[in-house]
Amino acid sequence: MNINFFFEVLIGGLLSGVMYALVALGYVLIYKASGVFNFAQGSMLFFAALTCVSLTEFGWPLWIAVIVTMAVMWVLALAIERAVLRPLVNQSEISLFMATIGLSFFIEGLAQLLWGAEVKRLDLGIEDVPIESLMNNFNILVSKFDVTSAAICALLVTALALFFSRTSVGRALRAVADDHQAALAVGIPLQQIWGIVWGVAGFVALVAGMLWGARNGVQFSLTFVALKALPVLILGGFTSIPGAIIGGLIIGASEKLAEVYIGPFVGGGIEGWFPYVLALLFLLVRPEGLFGEKIIRRV
Repeated sequence: MNINFFFEVLIGGLLSGVMYALVALGYVLIYKASGVFNFAQGSMLFFAALTCVSLTEFGWPLWIAVIVTMAVMWVLALAIERAVLRPLVNQSEISLFMATIGLSFFIEGLAQLLWGAEVKRLDLGIEDVPIESLMNNFNILVSKFDVTSAAICALLVTALALFFSRTSVGRALRAVADDHQAALAVGIPLQQIWGIVWGVAGFVALVAGMLWGARNGVQFSLTFVALKALPVLILGGFTSIPGAIIGGLIIGASEKLAEVYIGPFVGGGIEGWFPYVLALLFLLVRPEGLFGEKIIRRV
């Protein structure tokens, strides 16, 4: 086995895994705060990327388009919290989940109604070329775009992890996640915390949408990128920010290695479904995830 090629595949997978972790983080934040699995996170990602690239097509500078899209996503996220989540407080989990499914289709349709359904190219000014130092010194091909995107995702994930672990808002979020009624009893503004979390989730969708859109093109298939976060959540745990990071790295690396070293024996094309098989096997061993809390219910 060529060790340089192995590390090339592994590094590429880990870089993709960091980007998966960022997508998964949007799910984790909302689930921790409200107990809602936001199926519409992928649609928010698609809406953000499509809005940003469409504004640049109107001749707007990229940095202005990003700021305007950020404001649009913040308003959209707050509107979702107020119009969908708040009226369904204390309803069953399945009702909330079904509401986010309907919301997903609504956002996808709204995005294409406003900006069109054709594939668009988003240029962030980051070249997708090999890093020459790695190629010359180690004979390893690693894309400069992948490294830069992973660095941006890593910085954002780290900043959000510190924000929610070291600040008063983060402590309030953990209290809300543990017990809504107890949090209200000690004076924590529940609806304000939900609004902040949904707003941050909208910002995460914007960054992830722009990076994945620049890599794969801004198109409807971006919504399926968010589905790749599901195995990440199963491995890491639905309520753990560190779990989203570790799960993303595992999924990113495993799918690339499986495609290269197992794919030829089964006809190839396993990169798309291998993470789900891995997650299914993991569910049989540890259903709560690596960092999730084991829930024990009286029966």
